[in-house]
Amino acid sequence: MTRIAVLGAGKIGEALLSGLLAAGRPAADLVFTERHPERAAELSGRLGVDSADVAGAAAKADVVVVAVKPQDIAPVLTELKAALTPGTLVVSLCAGLPTALFEGGLPEGTPVVRVMPNTPMVVGEAMSAVSGGSHATAEHLALAEEMLGSVGRVVRVPEAQQDAVTALSGSGPAYFFYLVEAMIDAGILLGLPRAVAADLIVQSAFGAATMLRESDDHPVLLREAVTSPAGTTIAAIRELERHGVRAALIDAIEAARDRSVELGRSVQNR
Repeated sequence: MTRIAVLGAGKIGEALLSGLLAAGRPAADLVFTERHPERAAELSGRLGVDSADVAGAAAKADVVVVAVKPQDIAPVLTELKAALTPGTLVVSLCAGLPTALFEGGLPEGTPVVRVMPNTPMVVGEAMSAVSGGSHATAEHLALAEEMLGSVGRVVRVPEAQQDAVTALSGSGPAYFFYLVEAMIDAGILLGLPRAVAADLIVQSAFGAATMLRESDDHPVLLREAVTSPAGTTIAAIRELERHGVRAALIDAIEAARDRSVELGRSVQNR
């Protein structure tokens, strides 16, 4: 069995560990690192997975998953470089950090796969995009995809598209939460109790997302099916267009892409 070390047991790291366990991976094949002893003890007790320091976790691993904050990567790479076994696959979940950064800080020839997941990983519904570095083979990518498939869906993209992925799906859940928040507020404005408004909108969002995933129809066709001539929906759509919501959303996603590029460059230039 492949032994996997998860460096960083925050929300994403914990979600990955939980997903791997739920998919049938033995706890003995997993190990994680966590800076806070109390958190490490709590997680070990709950999941049955051992914790270790970076060197100890990496030394025996076939796959090392780096799930730390991008700004914390420098000391982790230093520790990894001294402990990494030749041929160990490194999978980065660090937003904005290119594979070249890892390849430059790790032993020559280390295979690196860059991943952009998102927070629905905590409920097993992540959307993750993977890209291989210069030493990553098709087998390395397949191994990363199999691992991430335990917590959601996976797509393979060229690394040049990863900043766009970060802006679109990495940050994407926040856009939906923002819209749902606004719609709940609108319900309250119209006289509905907050709990009722929230229930109406959350279930509507869930149902709409299910239709989008299970239907072969383009989103335009699904929207048009709700939009009757001279009806309530077209009146609402007209207001959204009048206020430039579509253009604002496109601009927002472009801004997120630009920030992802900036973050990656700032870490590389340190």
